[in-house]
Amino acid sequence: MKTIYHKSDTRGHTDFGWLNSYHSFSFGNYYDAQRINFGTLRVLNDDTVAKGRGFGTHPHKNMEIISIPLEGDLKHMDDMGNSTVIKAGDIQVMSAGTGISHSEYNKSQENEVKFLQIWVIPNEQNVTPHYDQISIADVKTKNSLYQILSPNQDDSGVWIHQNAWFHLANYDNGITDSYTLKNERNGVYVFVLNGEVEVAGQKLNSRDGLGLWETKEVSFKANSKVDILVMEIPMT
Repeated sequence: MKTIYHKSDTRGHTDFGWLNSYHSFSFGNYYDAQRINFGTLRVLNDDTVAKGRGFGTHPHKNMEIISIPLEGDLKHMDDMGNSTVIKAGDIQVMSAGTGISHSEYNKSQENEVKFLQIWVIPNEQNVTPHYDQISIADVKTKNSLYQILSPNQDDSGVWIHQNAWFHLANYDNGITDSYTLKNERNGVYVFVLNGEVEVAGQKLNSRDGLGLWETKEVSFKANSKVDILVMEIPMT
């Protein structure tokens, strides 16, 4: 097994006043040659948007873009005619493909909105753009991993154009669990949302990240009440 540890306070940071963003990988004005990506996981941004503010209409192309709200309500509009609100307990995906333009705003005039913005490099170029949004309430389980994304349209969660599987877990203190990779050539990137957890023996705290590859299985031990995101992605 090989690993790479990204402590929360080593992430890149951008603060525009209305947007406070931490970058696990190089993004915008933050560049680190050692942190361009982890396999096909290209972007993992931890965003906080001020009340009533947001991202104006802007384009994307040939990227799988996943949004996972953590707090508050995020208003989404795009040139495919979608006008939706995503909130904690939802997951949204856009396959940008040949091109899509969209905007994202904090719907609230009273509270911040916090969400993860994740980009995955697709395994197909110039596909027809695709949008999906679901509530994960129906698949959520306690003290075990539950799938929220896969490459399969008929699977649990949303789907993307890449052989990737995302899972969430909400563990109580002392719970142990494990994840078996779908493909042994893939890697796993674990991002801690809250709490303390040991991943393959490595202690992680809130907003730490750990990449693992050349392994068949990844073990977890919760050292507190903890929420984690587990992303299996191709390494090439």
